[in-house]
Amino acid sequence: MNLPDRSLTVLIAALGGEGGGVMADWLMQAATARGYPAQATSIPGVAQRTGATTYYLEIYPVRRESLGRREPVMSLTPSPGNVDVMVASELLEAGRALQNGYVTPDRTTLIASTHRIYATAEKMQMADGRFPEERVLDAARQLAKHAVLFDMRQLAQQHGTVINAVLFGAMAGAGVLPLPREACEAAIRRSGRGAEASLRGFAAGFEIAAGERAAPAPAARALPPATREIIDLGAARLRDYQGEAYAQLFLARVASMGDVGAELVGETARALALWMSYEDIIRVADLKTRPARFARVRREAGAGDDEPLHVIDHLKPGVEELASLLPPFLGRRLQSWAERNGKLDAYNVGMRVKTSGVFGYLLVRSLAWLKPWRPSSYRYAEEQALIERWLAAVRAAAARHPPLALEIAACAGLLKGYGETHRRGKANFLAILDALVENPATADPAAQAEAIRKARAAALADPEQRALERTLGRPVTWLRTEKTR
Repeated sequence: MNLPDRSLTVLIAALGGEGGGVMADWLMQAATARGYPAQATSIPGVAQRTGATTYYLEIYPVRRESLGRREPVMSLTPSPGNVDVMVASELLEAGRALQNGYVTPDRTTLIASTHRIYATAEKMQMADGRFPEERVLDAARQLAKHAVLFDMRQLAQQHGTVINAVLFGAMAGAGVLPLPREACEAAIRRSGRGAEASLRGFAAGFEIAAGERAAPAPAARALPPATREIIDLGAARLRDYQGEAYAQLFLARVASMGDVGAELVGETARALALWMSYEDIIRVADLKTRPARFARVRREAGAGDDEPLHVIDHLKPGVEELASLLPPFLGRRLQSWAERNGKLDAYNVGMRVKTSGVFGYLLVRSLAWLKPWRPSSYRYAEEQALIERWLAAVRAAAARHPPLALEIAACAGLLKGYGETHRRGKANFLAILDALVENPATADPAAQAEAIRKARAAALADPEQRALERTLGRPVTWLRTEKTR
């Protein structure tokens, strides 16, 4: 048999407490379980953030029984220009790897978190001594054969785990390891304590890296510029909404559509970007306290730069807004109680907040600072579950009848606003999804598409929902939110 002429080389740079050694152990366990010869060494870093601990592994991707009595020769240390996979748990560590020649455009896949933990040399400067992050990111994209870059620490925190699990998932999702996903997950399970949280982090990292790898697929299909622009704008919107990891999730979801045609990709991407950036109290607070918003208000009011301007915002939070921010198990109970007792709008508190003043600004801005908490909230869990349900229906329809898939994709436009407006739209969406998408009365996809189109038009034409009820032949309940799981 033809044997590879060299091993796969992996270099990991991790800081203390980030589980770099555990990740190296996972790799070794997954490789040896597959019967591959493998070797790992480590070099301790220096304290006070002048360098990370590095772990160097070589994996020969052929089972030992196929080698007879032969053994591959492996190195104990990495050498510049000879690293296949470079993993960095922080952006400056990626910069060090780039500077030291461990990342090359003909060979290296760079997997790095974009968050920063500032080095002592940066913090001891009299002025701003931070190293420009843009330089590292630009160099990474230029010097690496393929770069997987997103905030992995934030993703780890969202899933209650350590960054090593997300890094490991990104390595597996990038497709650079000779190890299937199942082997990597089995290695994590064997580690025992904390395995479930680690598996959640692994899955999150895997999904983003795999989606990033598949993301060039639309470009490879020569999508029209207008469609590519929709995808780019959607990613930028979601990057602003929740960060890089959320934007990568959007790209992964778009890539999961496969080769279904430019029109369907564009319409699905547009609807998906709008849905994923749903309006909640965090989003509203963020938009109301942005400098650009105050500048726009000043401009529209015709006030000069030296003239005083008072901005009063009217807010009316209630039970629904509180439930949306709670952890899923608490938010679900509060929401259900309010729905059963007709209390969704009973405790809304009207507030007039002077956001142009210090106290009012800080009060509203404090809600915007809850953005990192959003992925752990009840509303986020509900929205993501319903998004996946809708996407699955679009993908399934695309394989049968693209015009049907377009009608299902367009149904996402029923979801908009917040409060009562959002509840009505969600009720309409779920009624159509249940009755016409998942349980159609006809097997003819063209007839099904026409029925969905008429129902959607009826829902948009009549806010009281009587037209939709006549179209569906049954009542639509908008007070209670239907299950999305």
